This record gives sequence, C-alpha cells and structure tokens, in this order.
Amino acid sequence: MAVPFLPISREDMEQLNWNYLDFLIITGDAYVDHPSFGTAIIGRYLEYLGFKVGIIPQPDWRDPQSLLKLGTPGLGVLITAGNLDSMLNHYTSRKKKRSRDLYSPGGQRGLRPDRATIVYTNLARQVFRSKPIIIGGIEASLRRFAHYDYWDNKVRRSILFDSKADLLVYGMAEYQIKHIAEGLKEGKTWSELTALPGICYISENKPEKYLEMPSFEECTASKEAFAQAFKISYLEQDPIRGRGLAQFHQDNRYLIQNPPAPPLTQEEMDRIYNLPYSRTYHPIYKNTPVPALEEIKFSITSHRGCFGACAFCALHFHQGRIIQNRSHQSILQEAHEMTLAPDFKGYIHDVGGPTANFRQPSCKKQLKYGTCRDRQCLVPKPCPQLEVDHTDYLHLLRSLRKIPKIKKVFVRSGLRYDYLLLDKKSPFLLELCEHHISGQLKVAPEHAAPKVTSIMGKSPITVFDQFHQAYHATNKRLKKKQYLIPYFMSGHPGTTLTDAIYLAEYLRDFGFQPDQVQEFIPTPGSLSTCMYYTGLDPFTYQKVHVPDPEERILQRALLQYKKPENYPLVLSALKKAGRQDLIGTGKECLIPPPRNVNNRTVNLTKSTSGINKKRY
Repeated sequence: MAVPFLPISREDMEQLNWNYLDFLIITGDAYVDHPSFGTAIIGRYLEYLGFKVGIIPQPDWRDPQSLLKLGTPGLGVLITAGNLDSMLNHYTSRKKKRSRDLYSPGGQRGLRPDRATIVYTNLARQVFRSKPIIIGGIEASLRRFAHYDYWDNKVRRSILFDSKADLLVYGMAEYQIKHIAEGLKEGKTWSELTALPGICYISENKPEKYLEMPSFEECTASKEAFAQAFKISYLEQDPIRGRGLAQFHQDNRYLIQNPPAPPLTQEEMDRIYNLPYSRTYHPIYKNTPVPALEEIKFSITSHRGCFGACAFCALHFHQGRIIQNRSHQSILQEAHEMTLAPDFKGYIHDVGGPTANFRQPSCKKQLKYGTCRDRQCLVPKPCPQLEVDHTDYLHLLRSLRKIPKIKKVFVRSGLRYDYLLLDKKSPFLLELCEHHISGQLKVAPEHAAPKVTSIMGKSPITVFDQFHQAYHATNKRLKKKQYLIPYFMSGHPGTTLTDAIYLAEYLRDFGFQPDQVQEFIPTPGSLSTCMYYTGLDPFTYQKVHVPDPEERILQRALLQYKKPENYPLVLSALKKAGRQDLIGTGKECLIPPPRNVNNRTVNLTKSTSGINKKRY
C-alpha cells in the first residue's frame, strides 16, 4: 500500500481529512519524501509523534501570501533553506551562477532565493505574526555565529539576527524538535524552551557560566578576534563536554548557543530511518523529476557523524565527531522494502554515511568523556586509543548481499583509506574490491604537498601510495580490472604556487590527469574558511598563505596541465614560480615550449592545429 505524502496543498489535506495543521514546514527544496532529505525526516518524525504537519516547498518568495496556502499552523512554523546552503547551491567557486539546481524539479534554477532562510523567515513573520518561528537545516546551523560569507566577502552577523526567527536549531534536529513540539503543545511559549540543548536564541543577558566569545563587532574589526571566536566554537562542539557559548551582537543583545544535543541512541536512529517514507518526490513533479533523488533513491544511511577532521568540511559543526549508527536489523528492513519498489533494478547504490567505513565511535572514551579537545583521531598520526575494526560493517554488507532480489551493494560514500590500512584483522579491502565496486573506486587524498595535507587534516600522500599498491594487488589477486580515481583540491589555504606545481608533478608521475578538479569554496563553519578569511591557523595563530583569485586560477590549471586551453595559464604559473625546467620536451616536463612562428611566440591554445593538440 502506497504511503501518503505529507500535504503540500489544501487538496492533500482534504484527502487526509485534515482541516488544520500543527506545524508548517517551509523549505527551499522540492518535496522529496526520502530520509536523505531533512524536511522529510523532520516532517515524518513529527507525524510519528502525533502532530499534523504540512509542507510548502519552494514558495514564491516575492509573495507573502504564498505561505498561507495551507492556512496558519496552530503551533509553529519550521523553516529550512534545504539540503544545501542556498548560496553554495546557487554559485560556483568563481561566484558564477550554477547551471542547475539539483534539488528543484527538472533541475530548474531560480525557484529559491539567495539566503533562503532569511528571506523565508522574514516573509513568515509578516503573515504569521506571533506564531513561533524556528529555523534549522545546514544553512542555519553553519551560520549561527558571526561568520565569514564568501559571496559578500565580509563577516555577517548570526543568521538568527537577520532572519528574526525565535529559535535556531543546529545540528541534526530530531531531539530538539521533539522537545520543542511537545513543549508548544503543552502551552509553553518558545521563550520557555530556551534551556534545550542544541538550540540558539537571542537574549539581553548572558547565562551564568556560559563562555563568552569575541563579539560580532570584534570579529568584524579584527581577524585575530574572528580566529579566536572560531577556535572557541570548534572546541566546544561536543555534546558531552561542550559548554554553552555567548556572542555579543549590536543592540545590546547576545547570540546564545546551548551545548549540543546528545547523540541519538541506536534505537532512536532506527526509529527515525524506519518511518514510513514514500522514498520518492511528490506526484506534482512527475513530469519534472528532482535530479537529487536519482543517486540516493536506493541508498541507505547507516550512520551519522565523522571523526575524520578534514579542515574544509564543516560536518563537525553539524553532525559532530561522535558516530551514531543504526542496527543491522533496521538497515536490512529498509533494504528489503527497497526491493518491493517497482523501479528497483537490484542495485543498492550506497550503504554508508559521511565516511562509509566509520561505523563505530573512534574510541569508547568518547561516549563517557566526549571527543578530545587537544587532538584528532587520525591525523597527524593515528591516536593510540583509536579502535580500528571493519568487522561490523563487513557483516552488514554480507547480510545485505544475501537479500533476495539484491544483485549488488555498492559503497560510494567517502572511504578513509588511511583508516582502512590500519585494519590488520578483517578482509575488508578484499571484499570491497570483490563485491562492492563497479569498475572504479573514488577516494580523496586532496593534495600531495606535505605542508598542504597537514593543513587540510589529511594523511600524507605516501599513505595514499600505500593504499594504491594494496588496491592494485588486491584486484590483481581477484583478476579484476578496477581503477582508483583520486580527488584533488586546488586553491586551499596554505597552498602556494610551489605546492600546486608539486601536485602537478605528482600527477605526472602517477600517470593521472583528473577530469574534474574541486576548487576550494569557503563555506561557513569550516576550519579552512577561517584560515581563508583570517590568513591564520586559529589553533596556533601562525600565518597561513591564502592564494589570491589570480593564483587560484593558476593552481587549478596546474592540476589539469594537459588541457590545451590551460596552456597559457600553466606557462604563466611555471614562469612565475621559476620552474622553467618543467617547460620543454623531456619526460619530466609538464608542457612543451611555446612555438616560434615568423619570429613571434605563439602559445599552444585552442587555436592551434589538431596535430599540435595531439602532440600536446
């Protein structure tokens, strides 16, 4: 029997015999009723708790009346920009508009505004007046303090001030939403719920014992103060040992952050992911499918959290470093239900989380004392307390392979190969290559220069080389022809032109030219963004080189030095760095010398002949 969608229209409400809503969710994404979408999870969880929930996906932000199509909710309004920060959703690293919005019907652009959380919340305040308005999702979560905004190129104040919402829920929101919803149902006002973990609110007073961060004004005026504020927020982002924080903003008011919400138990995780999702988009999109669903429709989330500590990732600021996992029974039940779908072809596209092979907390101490303040689990060297074991994950994958109608179970979430190499007990790599890869495995060494990988929070490139050898040997043993596709990043803080050339030489020797290059984008909440804006490592206050826009272009071109259109940029980069030794016809050279025609220099660009392109 088909699962009815949560209502997005009056007609939907009538089919459910509803004449009112308890909560209204406003989202910047199309409505996809799948547990990979935050709106679906929160909506279904509130429904499970006994509340009537409606959704307005991608309302017309130019018309406040568009928010009234389902009426005024009895208890409150929940607002999210969607699964991505709306600015990252709209713009590339060069600040150009993206060609598609994968979370909109048909990939259509322009169905949500820039800074969607702020726009939607200000609209909601116009039409819903005194109703409690709660913001959440990745955009609100990562912008909860004074933050550097790449697209404005300035420090912006907390999104809670600009949006004028009552409460901000940060992180994965089920715990907070449950207590907020039940409190409002009991007749409490939102201001009586401000003691909850995992929320932010605005107050004229700083709670006793809360740690005060440098103010918004100080962060705006001083990059050192911004770095200090980031360090404080980073170190206190722990549900067990983390302290409450306060950041003064203008108008004599504080942004107050309570300590993070407690990790969900396995039973709670199971309950949330086994709710009755339709696992597809709402029927209104049948002629314009939502592209984001395509890859994840038959994927399974097995856990949350990541202890990998990549500097450019803000996951620690949202999901945290403590792993929260689901039981095998819950995951197997979801997989079985997938096989009943009429369009299921026998392939589960992924079983994992932020990092697929992090199924368990990195050590048992975390559950009692929290994560370490002064060290990471894997870098610069693995912690002696790190527990490395793929046995549970292997058992799960084996069980999934045995389910009737399942032909193949892929692992496509990011894998930490450095963690994998530390496992000397289980045959994980062997079974990964034998059963869970389709021709190629993608991993992310990100860079080759030692100084850069250290700043990024990644293992040295020598560890990737070890993994490459082990991967190749394993596939040779299995008589399989499978490839390793490494991802690399350009323009990251700490990367000089010399470092970029070092990476280009590594790629030359490795015999690999990436089809795609990830150019670093400073997004709110990450350590790398703090370094990009301040030019400082916030933990040591040592200076960090930040490539300017021109150098970022050169660094990106160096990663794809074989592309004819990149020739002038690579030539310029090598000359600027004094590395003319890499310009020539020798085996170690990256590019050939410019050609001389009638005593003038001609660069090998797109305008050169087909013969020269092939030679190049």
